Amino acid sequence: MRQVKDGGGADSGFGKARPLPGSFRVAALQMASGPQVDANLLEAERLIRHAADAGASLVALPEFFALMGMRDTDKLAIAEPFGKGPIQEFLARTARRFGVWIVGGSLPLKGHDPDRIRNSCMLYDSDGHCVARYDKIHLFSFQRGGEQYDESRTIEAGDEVVVVDTPFGRLGLSVCYDLRFPELYRAMGIVDMIFIPSAFTETTGRAHWETLVRARAIENQAYVVAPAQGGYHMNGRETHGSSMIVDPWGVVLDQLPRGSGVVIAGVNPVHQASLRGQLPALSQRRIGVDGRGAGKAIDVRLKGQAHGR
Repeated sequence: MRQVKDGGGADSGFGKARPLPGSFRVAALQMASGPQVDANLLEAERLIRHAADAGASLVALPEFFALMGMRDTDKLAIAEPFGKGPIQEFLARTARRFGVWIVGGSLPLKGHDPDRIRNSCMLYDSDGHCVARYDKIHLFSFQRGGEQYDESRTIEAGDEVVVVDTPFGRLGLSVCYDLRFPELYRAMGIVDMIFIPSAFTETTGRAHWETLVRARAIENQAYVVAPAQGGYHMNGRETHGSSMIVDPWGVVLDQLPRGSGVVIAGVNPVHQASLRGQLPALSQRRIGVDGRGAGKAIDVRLKGQAHGR
């Protein structure tokens, strides 16, 4: 697991949003991105401005906010080297302009394979410095009737769990399909807030999205910020939307069903600490904690009975 230390304090300039002692506001942005990068960045900037004007100090964009191409391979053409390129420059510039920290949803970065990209979530501080990068580990595949997806054709999987200490607490980064793998979030250790920028399909999102997001909040006693793509895209794809912010008790604090917009809520560390004190589940874990209590799985089969009867 890669742990990133605080990359810099939030800007305290006049007129800019900044984290306050104790409670602060966080925003999840919902988009229905299309195949034109410039248009998507203009929309992202509009939503970030709205979130900052509403008092958010920490703003999160959805997965592939800068491009939902007509073909899966379109993202290869805009893939950027880490630390350089118009999408990363946009995130740095916008963070500085509005004085907010930005979780840059995900964007395509160049990987080792020229025919595939890394689907990377980038965290920028309010001075415009990139302080953390997470490459999506779990790659989505799905097939039902005429609907099918296989991200491994165009995306290289990451292999590092990333957490970062910030003025807002300890943050864990993940992307979309990672949501289905609770062991990823356990590997983060104790975190205060989890980010899950996503582009869930309507089919899988309608069935599982809210249940999984709330489950990750409850089992980790963490705030979960889940910005999403939400609506119909020019490539014919329909994404589920329902961007939400969930508190450590599993309460949905704010939610947006469809379309572009901002989901915003207050984060209260005192409330979180109180819940963890009342229900100390994180300190009562017995399996896979520092190598203790792992034990062996026991496969019990009754004598004389065929398996499965």
